[in-house]
Amino acid sequence: REWRKLTRGIEQRVRALNAFLQDLYHRQEIVRSGRLPVSALRDNDAFLSQMVGFTPPGGVYTHIVGIDLVRTGPDEFMVLEDNARTPSGVSYMLENRETMMSMFPELFTQIPVRPVSDYPRRLARSLRACAPPAYQGGSKRPVVAVLTPGIYNSAYFEHAFLADQMGAELVEGSDLRVVDGRVAMRTTCGYKAIDVIYRRVDDNYLDPLSFHKDSVLGIAGIMDVYRSGGITIANAPGTGIADDKAIYSYMPEIVEFYTGEKPILSNVPTWRCSEPDALAYVLDNLADLVVKEVHGSGGYGMLIGPTSSKKELAAFEAKLRAKPDNYIAQPTLSLSTVPIFTNAGLAPRHVDLRPFVLVSPDGIDITPGGLTRVALKKGSLVVNSSQGGGTKDTWVLDE
Repeated sequence: REWRKLTRGIEQRVRALNAFLQDLYHRQEIVRSGRLPVSALRDNDAFLSQMVGFTPPGGVYTHIVGIDLVRTGPDEFMVLEDNARTPSGVSYMLENRETMMSMFPELFTQIPVRPVSDYPRRLARSLRACAPPAYQGGSKRPVVAVLTPGIYNSAYFEHAFLADQMGAELVEGSDLRVVDGRVAMRTTCGYKAIDVIYRRVDDNYLDPLSFHKDSVLGIAGIMDVYRSGGITIANAPGTGIADDKAIYSYMPEIVEFYTGEKPILSNVPTWRCSEPDALAYVLDNLADLVVKEVHGSGGYGMLIGPTSSKKELAAFEAKLRAKPDNYIAQPTLSLSTVPIFTNAGLAPRHVDLRPFVLVSPDGIDITPGGLTRVALKKGSLVVNSSQGGGTKDTWVLDE
């Protein structure tokens, strides 16, 4: 019952995010209507002028989305964050389930737990369905590749794992080049064209001719091939503006504007520090709030007021006054907990849940489960693995 409500809310939100991105890079009706201030785009580094006027193959911008949820009551869930750039962590979801099934096989024979192990197959199918127009009608399957920054990236295990599980190619920028208007990968038989790239490289490093000129992680000229319809990039460049934390604060209006419906899932109340009245409130109540960087991720650059010292609060106040546009603030939520083992026995720890959503012209596919992230430190609200967080298997039960 809970999962049915969540899937309706997640699907509604993901539909709105894709419609929002389509609008932002074309007519910008939401800005014209006054629902979103033009400054949200003009002053936003995640908004890419290279994407203006261009529609990705199939009209899909966010092929893989991670919606971070928290439980704040017996039957109440809120969206904490939208991950529309390159959501990570799905390999932990798969490994956790495999470990649990190995350790407790009898539980899975007695309890109707919905499977997550077919995620790589569903991901591969979804990506192939987004192949570019140049491919459509071809007799062979589209060639899918996972673009990784390389072995020193913290998520390299996931890149290699997903490529292996999907039967896709794992490539680095040095393996690729533009050949005859197509992006091609080096093989023992020469260069072979690629149809779909699932990229795990940030926008700025994707194409040295269009973005960061010193990048060695991307492919020179890939944006020209992309705009000419020769390749699909998942997720599309420029989707980062949809998981900007200041844009997040407008999501209730965004959902209503593009779907004509009230949001099924609520946002966490959010103060935009770029607004003078909101900044004044945040400064007056800093010790009670959580403050985050607009483009922050991984739990870095944030302040949790109730657990901060006077020195930390003073230092963060100076940052806020110097660059208020860079921050948003939220109330400190009473997150739900799950038990973990400690040296002293079982103890509660705070959690959130990241379900993974696949989007293609064929529709929206939500994996029944997701990544449950656990704050392993006592009292901590920071669940990110980069900050010492852990993970747990997540069960969605069949009827």
